[in-house]
This record gives sequence, C-alpha cells and structure tokens, in this order.
Amino acid sequence: MHRVVAVVVPPVLSFDVSIPLMVFANIAQYSVRVCTAEPGPTPTVGGPDFVISDGLAALSEADTVLAIGSGGGLAPPAVLDALRTAAASGTRIASLCTGAFVLAQAGLLDGRRATTHWGLADDLAARFPAVQVQPDQLFVEDDGIFTSAGAAAAIDLCLHLVRLDYGAAAANTAARLAVVPPVRPGGQSQFIETPLPPERGTSLAPTRAWALERLDRPLTLADLAKHAATSVRTLTRQFHAETGMSPLQWLLHQRIDRARELLETTRLPMDQVAEKSGLGSADSLRKHLVARLGVTPTAYRANFTQVSARA
Repeated sequence: MHRVVAVVVPPVLSFDVSIPLMVFANIAQYSVRVCTAEPGPTPTVGGPDFVISDGLAALSEADTVLAIGSGGGLAPPAVLDALRTAAASGTRIASLCTGAFVLAQAGLLDGRRATTHWGLADDLAARFPAVQVQPDQLFVEDDGIFTSAGAAAAIDLCLHLVRLDYGAAAANTAARLAVVPPVRPGGQSQFIETPLPPERGTSLAPTRAWALERLDRPLTLADLAKHAATSVRTLTRQFHAETGMSPLQWLLHQRIDRARELLETTRLPMDQVAEKSGLGSADSLRKHLVARLGVTPTAYRANFTQVSARA
C-alpha cells in the first residue's frame, strides 16, 4: 500500500484538494489522507469551508507528500518544518499548482527546476531566485521533487506518479475513471491555444481517436490530414493549438504508452510489442523506452508486469 498524504495550506481551491482523491483513491494500491496545520473547518477560495480532521502528524506515515494551496502566500512554519523532515527521510515530495510556493519556502526547490501556474511563475521566480522556474511546463521533476502547473496539469502530475509507481496500465485506468486524457507529458507547454474543442466543430479530436485505433499501422501527416479533411499545414497548426505538440510527437507519445501497457499486461515477445504499438522493431522499442524512461523493455516488464509468469 502506497500512502499519499496531501497537506493543505489555505487559501486553497476545493478542486485542487479533490485531485489526489480522484486519481489515487481509485487505485487499490494507494491510500489517501488529507491533513493541515490546524485541523477543523478549512476555508476555500470561492466555495464553502470543508473539514480536515488530520494534523501534520499524518505526514510521518507518507510515502508521497503533496503540498496543496497557499495561493502564493506564507505557509505556517510547522508545515515547512514537517515538509523538510519528510524530504530528509526520503519521502517523495510533490506540489500541485501554487503548492510550489510552499516547497520553495521550505527551501526544497533551491537549485532545482520547478513550475507553477503560469500566471504566478514570474512571482515565484522573483521571490525565490534560487529556484529555476520553468513557466511553460505542465509538470517538472528534479531529483525526486515534483511540481505542477495549475488545474488539469495537477491531474497530469498525479497520473505521472501512478505511472512511475505501478505502470501505464494503472495510470490509464485512473485516467479513464477520471475521464481525462491518459498521456500529457510534463514537457508539454501550458500555453495551449484551444484546450477545448471549438464550437464550430472543427476539433481534431475525431482524428486523434481514429489514430489511436491504428497505432499499429504506419501513419503519416498526409494520412491524418486526409482524415481531418484539411491540409497538412493546417493540421499541424491546429494539432499544436489543441494538444501543445506536433502530430508526430503526439503519435510517438501514444505509441510508447501503448507499448508500456502491452509490456505490463501481456507476455508478447518484444518484436510483437513493437509491431502492435507502431514502433516497428524490437530495437526501435528499446531505443525509445531507454530514451524516454531510462530502462530497457525487459527491465520495464520485470518492474511492472501484471501477468503471471505462467500466463
């Protein structure tokens, strides 16, 4: 059982507090607790108060600590001390949105890359010059400490943590239950021009769904443009506006994620995993997995397999 403890620092959005519950609580291998410096009624921004019963002692039992809230304001010294103690003991530390300010106040981001909501990135950089602020990233990992941008990017980070702990299949299950996209890599830009399909009905979502059903086949820009009934130039521009990446980058991310799921849930030979995920050959599969994850397909399967050796 992997124990996740979210430490809430008011002011906080109730949505931010719900994110770890929505993602981790749906996976059997996790337990989730929420704590704060002063247990009891906790104010939220633009919403009703909610009651948090656990105090900071809960952090001592955590495998992962999530710092949530503060809105960029000062965190109680007791919270900062508890976070420093958790980090020193080897607990994995992460923040959602403005929780990065809490980690920065604790000194945990000094000399590290980090991100927060783009609207507060300049403030974070100005107040904490020792932090290498990355304003255009969805989430950032630096030496075991994770930070995310706001709102949906916090969901992306939580899914990334699930993927690190239990593999792509578990993360995809959590994403399906939360009804969110399973793969948005941390390096993707926060500045997506069209995060929702435009009302005029020209979204490329149908084309992306069509491509996901054909990852095992060669797909070119011309194929995607033909399905979308548009030019390659328009496809590329709109794809980047809707997803924050080029069509071919998006395809590669989806294929690697499909390969990871096949490695976890089947005993297919490596060449068949590569073929079914559209990565071509076992050598190509190895190259992409090592480049993306730093491990070989064999090592990845050994760590995350969900099938019996007799299957």
